Amino acid sequence: MTAVTLLLWAVGVMLGVAAVGAIYRIAVGPSLLDRVLAVDVLLGMVAAALAVQMAVTRNLDNLILLVALSVIGFVGSVTVARFVAERRG
Repeated sequence: MTAVTLLLWAVGVMLGVAAVGAIYRIAVGPSLLDRVLAVDVLLGMVAAALAVQMAVTRNLDNLILLVALSVIGFVGSVTVARFVAERRG
């Protein structure tokens, strides 16, 4: 195995463990904000996996998808945060 292959396996395992943790937090909660943050983290991990894939293959075909995922995650988090802030206030 080369160093690049070992590095890719390590990155894959770390992203997988983090994804399992985020999915657990989505399922368990306990609050809406915890679930929204976990979904945002999960979107970030998908974006990170896409970025790693683009770096390894040296191909920018998924760049638009990466930007779209980032914008959707940001807008969704801000929207829910504003909704919860208005509801509490």
